[in-house]
Amino acid sequence: MKKEIIYTDNAPKPVGALSQAVKAGQTVYLAGQVGFDPRTMAVVSLCFDAQAHQAFKNLQAVAEAAGGSFRDIVRLNAYLTDVSQFPRFNAIMSEYFTEPYPARATLGIAALPQNAVIEIEAVMVL
Repeated sequence: MKKEIIYTDNAPKPVGALSQAVKAGQTVYLAGQVGFDPRTMAVVSLCFDAQAHQAFKNLQAVAEAAGGSFRDIVRLNAYLTDVSQFPRFNAIMSEYFTEPYPARATLGIAALPQNAVIEIEAVMVL
């Protein structure tokens, strides 16, 4: 099966050996996005809410570059450095998604690069 690499300047440039997204058939695997400003490649703020919103905006930019939208996302994984932010994450996610929601896992992790507090990855079917 042919793979297509997805890239947009509207999301942070990949740092390391990864792509923003890879399309295989009608399935798009979106790499994890953190709350980095695509222009500066730095976190937008130390605030959880600001980083979460930026991570969703970055994920949205990659989804759109692949020809889809959040309505096409079937699986979402979120990684939080502070699981006490779980209720805030749910509230913020509801600003970007409506029912039926994608399947989701939310995990607490020790750390992310450059003071990031959240990372979100997804699988989308076009």
